[in-house]
Amino acid sequence: MDCCGLLTLQKEPVPLKSIEVELEVRDHVATVVSTLNYENKEDKPLEAVFVFPLPGDAAVCHFSAQIGQTQIVAEVKEKQKAREEYDDALSSGQQAFLLEESDESPDIFSLRVGSLPPGESASIRLEYVIELAVQADDGLRFCLPAVLNPRYQPQGSEGAGVQVTSVPASLVPYSLSFSARVSSPRPISKVESNCSLDPLQYLNTDQTQATVKLAAGHKFDRDVELLIYYKDAHQPTAVVEAGQASAEPGSLMGDPVVMVSLYPEFPQSVMSSKASCGEFVFLVDRSGSMDCATNNSEQQETRISSARDTLLLLLKSLPMGCYFNIYSFGSSYEHIFSKSVEYGEKTMEEALKKVEKMEADLGGTEILEPLKHIYSQPCIQNQPRQLFVFTDGEVGNTKEVIDLVKKNSGSHRCFSFGIGEGASSALINGMAKEGGGHAQFITGTDRMQPKVMQSLRFSLQPAVEDVSVTWDLPKGSTVTVLSPPITTIFQGKRSLIYAQLTGQSSEAAEGCVTVKYSLAGHPSENQLHFSLRPAENSGLIVHRLAARTLICLLEMEAENNEEKRRSKKKVVQLSVQSGVSSSFTAFIVVNTDNNKEIQGPLLHRDIPMAGLMKCAATPCCLAAYSSSFSRDSDDDGGFGLFDDACFDRAGVRYCYATDDCEGLCFGGGLVRNKAAVPEQPPRDPLLQLVSLQKASGCWLLDPALAAALGKTNEEVEKSKPEKASSEVWATILALIWLHGFKMDAKDEWELLAAKAVSWLSAQKAPSVTECVEAGNILLGCSVQKTALDL
Repeated sequence: MDCCGLLTLQKEPVPLKSIEVELEVRDHVATVVSTLNYENKEDKPLEAVFVFPLPGDAAVCHFSAQIGQTQIVAEVKEKQKAREEYDDALSSGQQAFLLEESDESPDIFSLRVGSLPPGESASIRLEYVIELAVQADDGLRFCLPAVLNPRYQPQGSEGAGVQVTSVPASLVPYSLSFSARVSSPRPISKVESNCSLDPLQYLNTDQTQATVKLAAGHKFDRDVELLIYYKDAHQPTAVVEAGQASAEPGSLMGDPVVMVSLYPEFPQSVMSSKASCGEFVFLVDRSGSMDCATNNSEQQETRISSARDTLLLLLKSLPMGCYFNIYSFGSSYEHIFSKSVEYGEKTMEEALKKVEKMEADLGGTEILEPLKHIYSQPCIQNQPRQLFVFTDGEVGNTKEVIDLVKKNSGSHRCFSFGIGEGASSALINGMAKEGGGHAQFITGTDRMQPKVMQSLRFSLQPAVEDVSVTWDLPKGSTVTVLSPPITTIFQGKRSLIYAQLTGQSSEAAEGCVTVKYSLAGHPSENQLHFSLRPAENSGLIVHRLAARTLICLLEMEAENNEEKRRSKKKVVQLSVQSGVSSSFTAFIVVNTDNNKEIQGPLLHRDIPMAGLMKCAATPCCLAAYSSSFSRDSDDDGGFGLFDDACFDRAGVRYCYATDDCEGLCFGGGLVRNKAAVPEQPPRDPLLQLVSLQKASGCWLLDPALAAALGKTNEEVEKSKPEKASSEVWATILALIWLHGFKMDAKDEWELLAAKAVSWLSAQKAPSVTECVEAGNILLGCSVQKTALDL
């Protein structure tokens, strides 16, 4: 996995000139059309190979090539047959184009443009459809991956993996234009992005349609993320889509398909109670790439430092009486305790001391072995296991990891977090989906802490049991559910169901779907009535998303070789019929209209992607001008660079010489010199205060607390009401400070504050009112006692 595509750029022109992306969002599904424009300016025919990311749950449904005035639409064929057809075409002097999904991960595709003659241009059109994930703040998230980082291949793994050529954003030799059109039955509140956008343009007075464009000058150093907000976002919906007229009746593409979007609402009486038990297992990536900056701003916070701060908040927010453990991994893995231990002051402090010493020093990104070890541990009775996984997602064996999570889905819930640009959406979304949890992505200027705490709140919700889905359709109509059974439901989390409808019914007829479940012993149900009239102008979006859902289900469910053989046959058949990509098929285009055989030797050109940016790895590419390469000896997947040049960045000395280095960032790169220790930035005041809280929820009255509050110890001691105990006074001061100065970060401290309130209630202290009044005077606040829930 050579990260230095710069060598290619120095010596060989890159034939990809521009990428144009058009996004059309309809409510909570999207269609994406990418046009890649190629031009061969060399004097010999070219084969251009472009390895690039797509969202892992995208249904690629169209691939075509425009050569001059001729447009050729690709066919979906079994992958090996498509490869052979492509090779045969090139060997016979014909033009051919091949698009295929990686065997290792469904979010990486390779596009081969074969036999592009000298002076000729070609435009490749790629189209896919995708569901938009709902975020904790009710925004719908669309991500156009623009960064592809090399994926770590574990030692002894099968296959060489996808060869990724990447360069710094400033050296990407092609441009990107991006525009989006959004429409919904509900008004569009706003559209936000991690990239600069032109102003949102509404197309009608009720604000249900709008367009937006990427501002000029976008750099390839980040994925393009859109967050779309609607009014009344939690309204359940159902869309019925008519079948394809040319498809066989009774087949998936020939029958109508319904997509039901449900947002179960739980009774407030149940939601107000949080679970006080559980086994919380935190799995933290400590591979070399976690030493990269968390975002592309000038601040120097790294992914691993952000993970340390997040673990602090998590450990302070856990309920007394639960169990926990912390694992970390790279090329190897470590755990703080030999098995999960009961949460208390002693175990919390022991864990925090080790968390503070965590660095990104464990080499590659091998997540499979620690997962196997975690799953091999017996579950603790009456303590539901909750797994939190933090990684930048540079994993090569994605499907193997997701399959392992699925096999153990009955014993735990998995919450996953993708950190930084280029994190594998297939890995992060796949683990959460198969583990019955929730996925979050931390990119751009996002803070990890509020997103992780949202998932902790999900994990503390009462477990939903006995989920059932029933359908009520007119006489003569039947339904075949295509989605996997719903096993987990969270408050505010969307559940999507795809189903095939057969039989005849009046378009004026109605259907009904009912979801029943038991929550903390309370039976509940959510019901949705919907019209069976097919939606107008919906194309085949719902059918293709349903086909992709069914394909993923078939790919994952096979247990043995015979089942895998039968599953592959079904997947290939469904993929060909629906025109939707799979791991067993590929899109193939051969230009048979070109009567003139292309002469001359075929030159191979790799198209570079923007790779790992703002990281110790970045100068690797810059060093390619003068440095020679050799594989280093520490088995972390990195490269050693031999050159005398060194430089300083933010107080850290970086060098090319391996004998001065303490470990290489995956993908190759410069590393910190042992002798140089960067100056530590001052600690965030919120984290400083949180770090002083005890496991029980209280704070102690001492100079450290006074300093965190911005006061002297004498001032704090002097202001204490006479009848108040030191711990009650200290705890109320901490709560007043949080409510008075950190309401913008309430998502981060809400759970640990609730624990403090519970502790205060248990003390039955007589002087709470006096403490609140005195605390407001001391800290200069006006926080009401009721605001503190006291």
